Amino acid sequence: MAQAGVERRDGDKMTRRGLLRNIMWVSAGAFALQVAVTGLSMFWPRKVEGFGSVIDAGPLENFPVGSVTRVRDGRFYISRLPEGILALYWRCPHLGCTVPWVESEQLFICPCHGSVYEPTGQNIAGPAPRPMDVMQVEIRNGRVLVNTGVIRERARHTPADVTPV
Repeated sequence: MAQAGVERRDGDKMTRRGLLRNIMWVSAGAFALQVAVTGLSMFWPRKVEGFGSVIDAGPLENFPVGSVTRVRDGRFYISRLPEGILALYWRCPHLGCTVPWVESEQLFICPCHGSVYEPTGQNIAGPAPRPMDVMQVEIRNGRVLVNTGVIRERARHTPADVTPV
């Protein structure tokens, strides 16, 4: 009994088994190529932006004394105190919820468990065990630069946490 097949250029017929074998090898090759490209992309250098890098929060004039400004890209607040500037990580030290600034109360109030913080980040109520974490701040050429890769826990707020202006 003759096998049905596909006519090839050289005159030989390709069997169904041969066709399926070729499809399998092409699929395996395509998969191997995809794995290789994905693996090599891990070694390609990337420009670090956003959280984990130094963020230019803007000119110093944008932060009047007594203001608290949210910087979404860096996940922090700039709290401008009479003594200087403080960058507060917006994560609650209790369980990690995002703590919003409540303008009407002039306080940070955690929506998850009710921890309350002053504009300095000092905890004044609730289950939070310590103040909000601070990030490294530098003022260069009249601009506020915050290094979101350097987050420091603290037992309580001290004047040393504030970057003088």
